[in-house]
Amino acid sequence: MSDDRISIVMNKFEQEIKDIMALEPSPLEARVEDYLNDKLQTAADLESLDSLLVDVKKQQGLLRQQLQEAKENLAENTKASESHSSALRQQAQTYKKQQADIDRRLLIVTQSETSDDAIEKFDADIRVLQKVDVARSYVELLAYVEDLSKEARRNFKSSPQAALQPYLRLQKLAIALKEAQIAAEDAAPHLVDHVDQAAQKLWKQMKDAFANDFEKVLAKMNWPEKNVKLSGSLEQEWTGGVERLLELQEPELDAQNDHVNPSEEPLVLLPIEVMVKPLALRFQYHFSGDRPTNKLDKPEYFLSHIVGLLNQYDEFYAIHFQPILRSRFRNSNLAMTSIFIDSTSALITALLPMLRHKTYSIMPLIAKQPQLLSHFIHELMSFDINLRDEWGYDGGCGIDGWRGLTWEVLVKGKWFDRWLEVEKNFALSRYQSIIDDPSSGEIDYDSVEPSATKPTNGAIRVNDLLETITDRYRPLPSFSQKLRFLIDIQIAIFDLFHARLASSLEAYLTLTSSLSRTVHGVSRDKSTQPDLSGLAGIERLMRVYGSAEYLEKKMRDWSDDVFFLELWEELQDRARANTDGKRKAVAGDMSMEHVADKTSAAVGNEDAVGGALFDETAGHYRQLRVRAEDIMLEQFLQNLRDAIKGYGRVNPWSALSEGEEEDDDAQMAITAELDNTIQLLQSYISFLANALSQAPLRRVARQVALSIQGFLWDHVVMRYTFSAPGARQFQRDVHGIWEIIDRYVGVRQGEMGMKRLREGLVLLRLGGGEALKNGLDGGVATTGELKLTLADVNERLFRSNESGKEALEELGLEVLSEGEARSVLERRVDMSG
Repeated sequence: MSDDRISIVMNKFEQEIKDIMALEPSPLEARVEDYLNDKLQTAADLESLDSLLVDVKKQQGLLRQQLQEAKENLAENTKASESHSSALRQQAQTYKKQQADIDRRLLIVTQSETSDDAIEKFDADIRVLQKVDVARSYVELLAYVEDLSKEARRNFKSSPQAALQPYLRLQKLAIALKEAQIAAEDAAPHLVDHVDQAAQKLWKQMKDAFANDFEKVLAKMNWPEKNVKLSGSLEQEWTGGVERLLELQEPELDAQNDHVNPSEEPLVLLPIEVMVKPLALRFQYHFSGDRPTNKLDKPEYFLSHIVGLLNQYDEFYAIHFQPILRSRFRNSNLAMTSIFIDSTSALITALLPMLRHKTYSIMPLIAKQPQLLSHFIHELMSFDINLRDEWGYDGGCGIDGWRGLTWEVLVKGKWFDRWLEVEKNFALSRYQSIIDDPSSGEIDYDSVEPSATKPTNGAIRVNDLLETITDRYRPLPSFSQKLRFLIDIQIAIFDLFHARLASSLEAYLTLTSSLSRTVHGVSRDKSTQPDLSGLAGIERLMRVYGSAEYLEKKMRDWSDDVFFLELWEELQDRARANTDGKRKAVAGDMSMEHVADKTSAAVGNEDAVGGALFDETAGHYRQLRVRAEDIMLEQFLQNLRDAIKGYGRVNPWSALSEGEEEDDDAQMAITAELDNTIQLLQSYISFLANALSQAPLRRVARQVALSIQGFLWDHVVMRYTFSAPGARQFQRDVHGIWEIIDRYVGVRQGEMGMKRLREGLVLLRLGGGEALKNGLDGGVATTGELKLTLADVNERLFRSNESGKEALEELGLEVLSEGEARSVLERRVDMSG
C-alpha cells in the first residue's frame, strides 16, 4: 500500500473517530488513544483497517439505536410518572373528603366534640358487638348440643340404633373442642367443659339403658351358669346388644388407642363389663368378710379363682364373642390392640379390676406382716407371669408388654421400699443363720465336681441363698427395682461374706505370726488358741481359698446369664445417655458413680472393653483368693523347709560302698532323715489334691518342687561329694519325693518341677551301676549310636564351653549350664582329685 493511500485512510479513520466523539461529548481522548494503540501496533495491522472501520460503524449505529430507544423510554416513563402523580393527588383529595365526611358523621353519631373521643367511643361499641357475636355463637353451640342430647334421649329406648348417631356427633364435637382448646390457649374452658359433661352424661344414660337391655338378654341366656342357652332369636338379641354397646364405646376406644400409656388402666369393653358383673359379685362373696375362703395368708385362693374363671369362660368368648370383635374392628386402628380384638385378652382386662380392688384393700394389712408381704408379692408375680406366658396377655401395650399387677402395687401403690426392706431383712437373717451354723466352715467335698476346687458349706449355702434372691426379683418389669435388689441385697451379702473370709485370713496371720501376736496382744497360751500348725493351718487357709474361688466363678457365670446380661446392657444404655451429666441418677435415685462403685468401673466408660455387673465384687474375691493361695503356699513351704533341714545335715554320700547297695533301685530304702519330709509332703499333697482343682494344684506342686530342688541343690549337691553308691542313694531319695508328687498331681510332675536336679543326677550317676531312664548304661551315656563315658564328658566339659555345651546336648541336658555341669562333676569322689 502506497504512502498516499495510507494517508487518505488515516485521515478518513480520524474523521470517523471525530464523528463518534461528536456523539459522545465527554472527554474520551485517552480511551480513543488507547484503542488505536491496541489495534494499530505495527504496519501490518493497517491491512485490517477496513474491517476495523466496518466494526466501528456498526458500533456507531448500535449506539445511535440504543440512544434513540433510551430517549423513547424516558419519554414514556416521564408521561407515566406524571399520570401516576396526578392519580395520587386525586386519590388524596378524595380520601381527605371521605375522612372529613366520616369524622363529621362520627361526631354526630357519638355526640363527641373531637375525632379522638369519637374513635374511642366507637371502638368500645365494636368490642361490645364482638362479644355479643361470640355469645350468640356460644348460645347456638349450646342449643346444638342440647338438640343432639334430646334427639338421642328420644330415640335410645324406641330405636337404640338411631340414638347412637346424635351421640356420636356430640362425642366428636367434644373431642374437636378439646383439641381446638389447646391451639386457642384455653380460650373457652367453660364451654369445653359443658360440652364434655353433656357428652358424658348422655353416654352414661345410654350406657345404662343399653346395659339394662343387655342384662335382660343375659338373664334369658341363664348367664353365667354352666347351662348357658344361646341360639336362634336369643342369639340375635345377644349379638345386637353386644354391637350396640361396642358402637357406643368406640369413640372412647379410639381415643385411648391413639394415646397408649402402659401406666394407665386399659379400658374394659362394655359388653364384657356387663357380663362380668355377676362374676364380680361371686368374687366379692367368696373373698370378703369372714368367709373361709377369705384368708389373708392365702392370696393364692383368689388369684387361682381368677385363673379358674378364665379356664371356665374363655371357650364361650372365643366361640361367640371373638367373631363379633373381628368383624367390627378388623379394618380399624383397633385391630392391632389385643385387648380390643382378642376375646381372651378382653376377658382378662374385665376380670382385673376386681382383683386390683382386692389387692389394694389388703395391702395395708399385709404390709405390717413381713412374711405375708413376701409371700403375697411372690404369688402376685407368679400370677402375672401366668397371664403373660400362658394366656399371652400384653395389656394392649404390644411389644412393650403388660407391666403386671405387681408393678401397680409396688410402683403406683408405692409399696416397693417396704417389700425391699422385708426381703433384705429375710436375706440377712438367712445369711446370719448360715454363718452361725458350726458346719458352715467345713469343706464340702460332695456338692461340686471331683475335679473342682472344694468350697465350704457356708459358701455353697450363701450362693444358694443369692440364687434364690435372683429368682425372687427376676420377674420384676422395672429396671430400677432389679438394680436395687442386686445392689442392696445380693452384692451386700457378697460383701459381707467377703469381709468374713478376709477377717478369717487376717485372724490366721495374727495367730501364726509372732509379730502380729505381739501387736494385737494375742495370748501366748496355746491351749486357748486353735491349732493352726501343720495341716490344720493349711486346711483353714483352704477354706478361705475354696470359698473365694467358688463364689468368684459363680459371679462370672452369672455375668453370662441372659438376665444379668440384659440388666447390664440396660445399665450401659442409661449410663451412655447420661454422659452430658444433666441427669445424675441412672436408676431411681441411684447415681452413676454409686452404681459403678458397686458393679463395674466400665459403667458409662465408652473406652472400656467388656464389663459385667459383678466386676467389682468378683475382683475383690479374686484378690482374696490370690492372697490366700500365696499364704497357703508360703506356709506349706515353711513347714517343708523345717522338715527337710535334718536331711541337709547328713553326709553318707561319699562313704557308701558297693557292698551296701541293693540290686534294684526301687527296693532301696529312703534315707531315714527324709522320712519326715516324705510324710509331710504326702499329707499335704494328698489333702490339696482332694481340695484343689488341677490348675491351682499344679501351681502349688510346681512351687513345692522348685523349693525342694533349691534346698537339695544348695545343701546337698553343692555341699557334699558323692561316690557312685552315694549318688544312687541320693537319686533314690529324690525319686521318693517325685513319686509322692506324681501320685497326686500327675505323671512326671515331680520330675518336671525339678529339671535342674534331674539333670544333676544324670551327671552324678555317670559311671554308676544300673541303667538309668535317661540313657545311662553302666558308666556310658548313650545318645543314638553315640556313647559317652564319664571320662569323655569330663574331658569335653573342661576343654571349652563349646565342647561342653555339645556334650550336654548329646546327653539330653537342657537346663544345666556348662559351669553348673562342671560343678556337679567336681562333686564326684572319683573326679574331685
